[in-house]
Amino acid sequence: MIFTAALSLLLSFTVTFLLTPVTISFFTAHNWLEDPRQKQKKSGNATATGIVPRGGGFPIFFGIFLPCLLLLPADKHFLGIFLAALVSLIVGLIDDIFDLSPVLRLTTNFLSALIVVAAGIGIAYISNPLGGIFDLSHPSITFNLFGSIHSIWILSDLLALVWITWCMNIVGWSSGVDGQLPGFVAISAVFIGLLGLRFSTDTTQWPVIILSLAVAGAYLGFLPWNFFPQKIMPGYSGKSLAGFFLALLSLLSGAKLATLIFLLGIPMLDAVFVLIKRLINGRSPFSPGSDHLHHFLLKSGWSRSKIALTYWLLSLFLGFISLFLNSQQKFYFFIGITFLFFGFILKVWRRI
Repeated sequence: MIFTAALSLLLSFTVTFLLTPVTISFFTAHNWLEDPRQKQKKSGNATATGIVPRGGGFPIFFGIFLPCLLLLPADKHFLGIFLAALVSLIVGLIDDIFDLSPVLRLTTNFLSALIVVAAGIGIAYISNPLGGIFDLSHPSITFNLFGSIHSIWILSDLLALVWITWCMNIVGWSSGVDGQLPGFVAISAVFIGLLGLRFSTDTTQWPVIILSLAVAGAYLGFLPWNFFPQKIMPGYSGKSLAGFFLALLSLLSGAKLATLIFLLGIPMLDAVFVLIKRLINGRSPFSPGSDHLHHFLLKSGWSRSKIALTYWLLSLFLGFISLFLNSQQKFYFFIGITFLFFGFILKVWRRI
């Protein structure tokens, strides 16, 4: 099975790496390009230095789908996952070309999450960082459909819907500079796979490990084309798929929501900071703006490569820490990171 997992990583990397220049040529030929000058006038949050295509979700999707099609059983979970991912891809590509409204994107994120939940993927319980677990299997609704008994775990399904939708939105917020997003997404997916290897004797963990390495391989295969100077952006298609698959992996690996929050510590805290700041200023949480951490770092003189590498190193550090800490230790460690993050960002904010 180790060989199969490694093959998943290699195949996903190869497929994405080879499909990305094809996507670049296709989008360029159709003039589906992002001009940072026009975007700056429209939303005020442009960070690109040149005119490049979006549409990174196309090679990333197939980089994940094809290895999984070969290596995983095509059961109802597989079909639900990739149907939901396909919906996310199609909506993302349309947005990459025509720019959809944030409300419409949010609605389709919720639709993708609903497909996953309908396929039977949810959160039966979550760990209490102070000890014990929270059982989410009650209350439930049981009904007979076509001669089969089905149950809806209300709290479980609602939390899964919110969690997937949340991740599909906020992960993409940390994608403002060349190479930033594919690097930390790949690192996070690798560490979810490594954590799954701890329970490798449990056969139900191997599909999670294979999928996590496929996700990592796809974003690593995209990275050479996205690193500075980028030749293609992830686009909304690539960003929403990143959040979708990371959220999904945290569910499939045994409701490791806290682990993913820990791995994505900086993007998560950045999202919380931006939401609080926008609400305090009376702005819509969905309104675009140049108020993310990478915007502040650019304004303070950091290079794009330095920002991307900083995100990668922080993700790598948090990933290694996650291998050695239990739930309670992660909880207290994350509180410390939160204070450091807000102290740092307030310091940077005052200097610009």
